[in-house]
Order: sequence, then C-alpha cells, then structure tokens
Amino acid sequence: MDKVREMVMDSASSSRPHMVLFPFMSKGHTIPILHLASLLLHRRVAVTIFTTPANRPFISQYLAGSEASIVELPFPEQVAGVPAGVESTDKLPSMSLFPPFAQATKLLQPHFERELENLQPVTCMISDGFLGWTQYSASKFGIPRLVFYGFSSYAMTLSRFVSVNGLLIGPEPDDEPFTVPEFPWIRLTKNDFEPYLRETSGAQTDFLMEMTKSTSESNGLVINSFHEIDSVFLDYWNREFKDPKGWCIGPLCLVEPPMVELQPHEKPAWVQWLDLKLAQGNPVLYVAFGSQADISAEQLQEIATGLEESKANFLWVKRQKESEIGDGFEERVKDRGIVVKEWVDQRQILNHRSVQGFLSHCGWNSVLESICAAVPILAWPMMAEQHLNARNVVEEMKVGLRVETTDGSVRGFVKKEGLEKMVKELMEGEMGKQVREKVKEVAETAKTAMKEGGSSWQTLNLLIDETCNKTSAENVVV
Repeated sequence: MDKVREMVMDSASSSRPHMVLFPFMSKGHTIPILHLASLLLHRRVAVTIFTTPANRPFISQYLAGSEASIVELPFPEQVAGVPAGVESTDKLPSMSLFPPFAQATKLLQPHFERELENLQPVTCMISDGFLGWTQYSASKFGIPRLVFYGFSSYAMTLSRFVSVNGLLIGPEPDDEPFTVPEFPWIRLTKNDFEPYLRETSGAQTDFLMEMTKSTSESNGLVINSFHEIDSVFLDYWNREFKDPKGWCIGPLCLVEPPMVELQPHEKPAWVQWLDLKLAQGNPVLYVAFGSQADISAEQLQEIATGLEESKANFLWVKRQKESEIGDGFEERVKDRGIVVKEWVDQRQILNHRSVQGFLSHCGWNSVLESICAAVPILAWPMMAEQHLNARNVVEEMKVGLRVETTDGSVRGFVKKEGLEKMVKELMEGEMGKQVREKVKEVAETAKTAMKEGGSSWQTLNLLIDETCNKTSAENVVV
C-alpha cells in the first residue's frame, strides 16, 4: 500500500488525474476495463484497479510492466448460495447463482471505503454497473463516478425505452412482434428481454432497481462502442434520458497490441490446426458460446450433428462443464473439425486468416472482437442482452445472419437441420457474401474511431477533461 500511496501522491503533486477502476468479477466485464486502463495510462492518468485475491493474477498479468496499481479486497466467505472459493461468475456452476453472488459483492463496501480513504485524492471512479453500491462510496468521498456496463447504446436505449413505456407489460404473446414508436424500423418481442424485466418483485428485479437508481445518480456512462454504429441510440439516450450522459469510447478490444507471430513450436495445437486449414485453402467457422450460458445436453447434440452435417471446417470451443458429445463425434470430424476444451485466446482465433465466420452467443465483447477482425457472425443469443445484440448484428449493422429456431421464437430450440442450413449460408451462400463485405466496412470504421483524431479518441479526451481534470485541481492536497 505504501507504493500505491506514493504513486498517488506523485500524481497529486504533478496534477495528474487519478482514476479508480473497479470491474465486476467476471472475465467479460474485467477485460474491457483493463483495455480502458491501458488507454488512460497512455493519457498520463494515474490508475488504481480494485479486485479480489482470486481475480488478481489475471489482472496482474495483463497490466505487467505498466504503472497501474492494484488493490486487493477480501472476497466474503461463507455466503449462502455462493460456493466456497468462487470469486468470479465464470466459476459459478450455474448462472442461477448469480443473484447471491452479486449481493455478496456488497460486503466488500467497508473494505473498499477503507482503501479509498488511503488513496485520496481520487479525481474519478469508473466502476461496473453491477457494483451499484460503489456509487454510495463515491458520494461519501465526493468522487465523481462513471458507470461501465459493457453494453452498446442500442441495447441500453431500447431496454430503457421499453421499460419506461411499459411495452413488456400486457397479455400479448411473448413472441408477438411489436414496434418501438421512437424507432419505427425496429420490431422486438418480449422474448428479446430477460423475464425479470417484466416482474415486479424478486431478487433479479430488486438487483435491477438498485442498479438503475445508482446509475441515475452517477456522473456518466462509459460505453464500449463507437459513434458510427451507435449514434442514433446514444443521441436519443443523451437527449431523452440525460442522467447520466453516455460516452462511446470503443471498441476497447482494439487497445490490444498487434498479435505477435509465434514460432511453430510456440503455437497452441488449435492455432497449428488453423494454419493447416489456411494452407489447404479451407475457411473455418469459429464456434463459441461464452462462459456463462447453460446449454442442455440435447441442444449440444444438435449443435454437434448440425456442424457435422454442414461439412464446414470448424473450431468449437466447448466448456469443460458441458455434457460430452458421444458416439465418436470427434473422430468422425477430425479431418475438418476440432473441439477445444480449454481456455483460448479468442482474439487470436478471430484474427487468424483461415477464420471466415463466428457462430456466437453475441456477448457484446465477442461481437466487437468479431467486427474488428472483419469476421461475420452467425448469431445465436442465449441470455442477458444478447438477444438485442443479435438484432443489432443482423438488422442494424447487417454484419451477420441468425440461426433458425424450430418454432420461430428468439429463444426456441435449434435443430440440426436449421443450424446446418445457416452455417452453409454464412460460409458459402449469397447472404454470407453480403455480410462478409459489410463487416469489412464496419471493421475499418471501428479502427478509424480508435485512432488519434477518431470519434472514440476524441470522446475519451473530452471525458477526461470534463470528469477528471476539473475535479483533480479541486482535490489536490498540498
């Protein structure tokens, strides 16, 4: 802590802003915050990141060699509903345990505030929206707080609009399309939103209300997107909802340095396999559904059969806790398919020249990584705001296609025939060619936004000026 204190005092004496970052305990939430930390460090902002013991190694590895400081808070023990030793949502045996896990983070507040007091002066805080209680800590110390959710303006604005206007309430069937009045070209269904948005009570509803309240009291929203694809929805948010103001400063994944070409003996087995497919001239479909969604054994079997019968070359990243695919599947597809059951560098895969499609759950990080790699998406949303992301991908940005469900529902079961059909269309069909061309255009726009002088580059500078530099002068202690 002495080293952290020394860094902070140095920051104060040189009038450098000092920003505290606090990501939620989930890889999908932490990674973009780490990218943001890199951007801030390049802007000569002093950065302190809060985390817990089990999550620290991942953060330390990413920030190795940087000037960022890391403060560890003890994760609460013996919390009902949270397995012992679990400090990240990707370690939860089921996402049904998310509510008690999220509630457990509130027990970090006294430790957080004790450390905050030692770190003063702090000119700004960026904390995850799921850590809503940090707003009250920020207010206690007079620190402006910015909220990070990791959603697009599209998803946030539509979610807020349908909630405020009661569009999810009523007797209409969950899959009956309705028009959004302020955005008449958009048609949604109740099933595009999580059920708790329609409930009036319960753990998820209470959590949502707490997040909404703390967000409204915050000083701004940091959005991992870019103006060129999100301006209509960001402008609406800032005009109609106002509190707090949204700032698009992404895609943050582009902060990652260029991939270093590895020697053959250094490459993981799946990269060597991709190299082989590239040499053979065989395009590859990357298949991954994230680390959170629970996929039934029956659905996994349909995925396997659909991939096999599509005759496509594919790399499928499958989680260890998911059911095994039996009947000799891997042996039958070994010449054109590989199943990986360990952690992979998704960016490394998407940027491999053999990869020409991504069958994805449409988590926003994955969407942005795919776009930036100019890889079109076959959208198969599973949970959270992923259904809205899928609509954004297919209908708004037009950089992907969507899987077909048996009953036409956005949450319906996907049979092997429907998956086979859409895999072939993405990899070989005319619609696949169209979205492949479109995603190349959007990829270039994304890169331009993050370059010096680009929309996101300028927005981050304005954000630092407005939120940090104004307060840093007031908070410096001589």
